[in-house]
Amino acid sequence: MRLHHVFMLFLLSLGPVGIAQAETPVERGKYLVQFGGCNDCHSPGYFFGKTTPETFLSGSDVGFQLPQGTFVGPNLTPDGETGLGKWTEAEIVTALQTGVRPDGRVLAPIMPWHAFAKLTKQDAAAIAAFLKSMKPVRHQVPGPLGVGEKPTFPVMTIIMPEGAPSQSK
Repeated sequence: MRLHHVFMLFLLSLGPVGIAQAETPVERGKYLVQFGGCNDCHSPGYFFGKTTPETFLSGSDVGFQLPQGTFVGPNLTPDGETGLGKWTEAEIVTALQTGVRPDGRVLAPIMPWHAFAKLTKQDAAAIAAFLKSMKPVRHQVPGPLGVGEKPTFPVMTIIMPEGAPSQSK
């Protein structure tokens, strides 16, 4: 048997677990962010079909109008003024898994943190590591706006089903 055949058999013997463990936390975090669709609500131009790699995850340009107010997907890049630059990786993990920001504010109900709460601690930490590894992009999103405040930017109105709770818990 040739040496490259032996090597290929060795790689195959590792199976998916061996291969998955070979990636770095940042690579895993990038995969999870892409798979999780974070780009959809956190990148400008997404809802208009005009995203760019340079503005990936730098905050949306469309708001979600909910019964609680209007919320725009914030900048997730590590920009110190307009993004997550001042957040620690642990604070990002806490927000992902509990829905609570470092300042105590609860994330908008449109943010699916309940689903992210089911991530393993390692996967949540990998997402945080990836977000902190990105190139900072300065982009301040508007809002949040309270009930009755009129947005000056495009919004999508989310109509809650009858009987749905008015607050995310």
